[in-house]
Amino acid sequence: MASGISTPASVSERPPSASAGLGVNEPTISRWWRLVGGLMMTLALGTLYAWSVFVTPLEQEFGWKRAQTSTVFTLAVVTFAASLLLAGRLQDRFGPFFFSVAGSLLITLSFFLFAHTSSLYYLFVSYGVLGGLGNGFGYSTVVPVMSKWFPDKRGLAIGLALSGYGGGSAIFGTLANLVLFPRFGWRESCVILSGIFLAMTMSAAFLLKNPAIRSQETSAMSAPPAASSLSAAVSTHQFAPSEVLRTPAFYLLWFGFGLGSTAGLMVISQLIPFASSQGIASATLATLGLVMGALGNVSGRVLSGWISDGLGRLRTLRVVLLMSALAMPALYWVGTRVISLYLLIFVVYFCYGTQASVNPAAVSDFWGTRYAGTNYGLLFTAWGFAGILGPTIGGVLYDRYKDYAAAFYTGAALAVVALICVAVTKRPSYREARSKI
Repeated sequence: MASGISTPASVSERPPSASAGLGVNEPTISRWWRLVGGLMMTLALGTLYAWSVFVTPLEQEFGWKRAQTSTVFTLAVVTFAASLLLAGRLQDRFGPFFFSVAGSLLITLSFFLFAHTSSLYYLFVSYGVLGGLGNGFGYSTVVPVMSKWFPDKRGLAIGLALSGYGGGSAIFGTLANLVLFPRFGWRESCVILSGIFLAMTMSAAFLLKNPAIRSQETSAMSAPPAASSLSAAVSTHQFAPSEVLRTPAFYLLWFGFGLGSTAGLMVISQLIPFASSQGIASATLATLGLVMGALGNVSGRVLSGWISDGLGRLRTLRVVLLMSALAMPALYWVGTRVISLYLLIFVVYFCYGTQASVNPAAVSDFWGTRYAGTNYGLLFTAWGFAGILGPTIGGVLYDRYKDYAAAFYTGAALAVVALICVAVTKRPSYREARSKI
């Protein structure tokens, strides 16, 4: 079931060991510095996941409803996903540097303008559009660069680099909610954060460069795969985006990624208000929930990336989707039992982080690294879809019922559908894509 190739299942899902990266920059420093650059970039961009710390101050000052503040996060996620498709294609063609710089400037400008919010529509533009664009352009360079520098440890490297998205929300969300907000207010805090993000992301841009290509690797990639070796074809053929769209695996992974991420994005967008609705009224205790979620997010990205290098991408995704389907309703049931609540927040975020780490590794494994930015941008539109669905379900159903039960049950049901999609996914073949031309 796990493989569409005539090789043992234990082998067929493992990533190829051959390097396949495009670039023009000769390596002058250890490749691990590239990973540091990716981590710095995602730590800053990951503040997107700390949106819930801004919800209460904004609602108190402006009187906005939960569905309205949820729309801001939704817009940021949708813009993120849409811009990643464009930015991924551009960085595939021109390299990562200029698009890392663009992401750096956009995310800095986003938080600086956010500090001067005067209306909901202004907030849509400053945090939603500009913040989403900054995430899209900055993120577009991280996965392809990691895939090309670490063909032997792809899952682990991508997981470590993307762990910043979870770590950023824990570090900067906690810093904002417990230190900056009480001392400076939320507006000045956003200006302070914008300066920190500029320094971090601009430094990262100078580290995020592609490896040089050896002449023999270029020859191997340009040669058509041998028809007699389907396994070799999957490992060496660099699927163009048009070929990726001809494989059934893309659509199954798209729905699996989109529906599976809905539960995590719902909780991320509503975490602080949800904790308060469960009786966790203290700002310190509510923020601890954010920290536990961030630890789960980071753990999911790193551990599952490493595990999937051996166990296989598809098997890893199946396990966490089942966990997510069970954890969502349980998260609501625990009520005011704080330890159980924090544990389940950790599990939900762990499952979400796993999907965010394993799916990009699967893209490079299944379809190659030459067009990794564009191909992952195509799959990442599923995350944008989840960004609409998750916060909308959370905000609208809460406003209607003044309770999160219906929203969390819906998230669990969608995780089950995602599990079914991934359960029937088979690794794509070059022959399969060519047969549909």
